[in-house]
Amino acid sequence: MQIETDQGLGAAKAFDLINDIKINPGAIVSKTLRKSQDVNLTLFAFDAGQGLSEHKAPFDALVYVLDGKAEVLIGDKTFEV
Repeated sequence: MQIETDQGLGAAKAFDLINDIKINPGAIVSKTLRKSQDVNLTLFAFDAGQGLSEHKAPFDALVYVLDGKAEVLIGDKTFEV
């Protein structure tokens, strides 16, 4: 499967992560920031009590919490972030 390299953010573009996505009540909102053969960068907004199901990815993942708190399970370890 080939992934297009021109999806999402362009080069040298500044943006405000917190104001670029809004929390919707009872929902998870996602926005693709960049998708290429080398990276899949997605911004998520979670309402309280929402979360992603357990899954595996073929590449490393980075979690960066901008606002609020989250419980992240990696393997058999739980992290409060």
